[in-house]
Amino acid sequence: MRGMNRQQQGAFSYVSIEERIPADHPIRPMRALVDGILKRMSGEFDQLYSRTGRPSIAPEKLLRAMVLQLLYGVRSERLLMEHVDYDLLFRWFIGLEIDDPVWDASTFSKNRERLLEGDVARKFLAEVVEFARRRDLLSDEHFTVDGTLLEACASVKSFRPKDGGGEPPSGPGGVWGEFKGEKRSNETHRSTSDPDARLYRKSKHKEPKLAYLGHVLMDNRSNLVVASMATYADGYGERAAAKAMMERVRAKGRPTLAADKAYDTRDMVEATGELGFEPHIARKTPYQTSVPKRLLRTARYKKSQACRKHIEHIYGWIKATGRLAKLRHRGLRRVDWIFQFAAGAYDLVRLARLAPSLP
Repeated sequence: MRGMNRQQQGAFSYVSIEERIPADHPIRPMRALVDGILKRMSGEFDQLYSRTGRPSIAPEKLLRAMVLQLLYGVRSERLLMEHVDYDLLFRWFIGLEIDDPVWDASTFSKNRERLLEGDVARKFLAEVVEFARRRDLLSDEHFTVDGTLLEACASVKSFRPKDGGGEPPSGPGGVWGEFKGEKRSNETHRSTSDPDARLYRKSKHKEPKLAYLGHVLMDNRSNLVVASMATYADGYGERAAAKAMMERVRAKGRPTLAADKAYDTRDMVEATGELGFEPHIARKTPYQTSVPKRLLRTARYKKSQACRKHIEHIYGWIKATGRLAKLRHRGLRRVDWIFQFAAGAYDLVRLARLAPSLP
């Protein structure tokens, strides 16, 4: 018998959102893991909010929504709220019922700004790392450090003299941005769109861009991020960030630190040794290096160099899936926040692969 093509909608639903999400869906263990981490961070959230006034959006729901934005590569808060409105999976992950109203995109953004005050992203990443440590997934002995370029949310046309001088170039409409024959540097010029962004050239044959640098310290056993940060894009950011992250990480024994040849400088090798790490840094040239020659011949050094390449997978995920290749945020503080949070989201994905049944 042919079924009837009825268009009438039912007034009630007797199936909960929980029942609509498959039991074997890969996002389920992530939700359990995120819930446990946010529960341990509850005390931190209490300090960010007043005890009086109108209730805000729960910080736990805000962070779950931001995790989803990174996992699914949603490019804007407005589009994220659109997904939450009609996607039951998004509602379930965040903790919203079917009839709960969806937040306005501007309201979501304003509530998210409060989380910047409490260094929540760094603490979120630290909780994820601590979870992996309790499950014995970290070596705490072998690490890799590297940096990557993050293109700023600003056009090169906004890079103008700090003193306000200079004439708009001749051209259609007298638009800024035609800099042929003009010398520019971070000492004399600054972006009017994002003053914290720096003009940076990745290599000799690449065009300069307004950018930041993102840095990651990876555990070689599990390929998990154990520390991360963003800095100004300059010639010293990578080595300074590496030292800061080594001081932050918990290590045991005589840990090793692998890095590419950009870190092969005397001060970096000396600082690595002073912090208790064994420098397994790639040689700048076959005949020129600051790394002690006795280390270059060891099996540990060769193993570290073989593991070093896996850090590129982290940057690939953060830039492609997390959509941070071209930043949406301005200012070093916000860029550092979202980069560290993206590193924590990557760790969630990695943990789900390493041990799907952990939560």
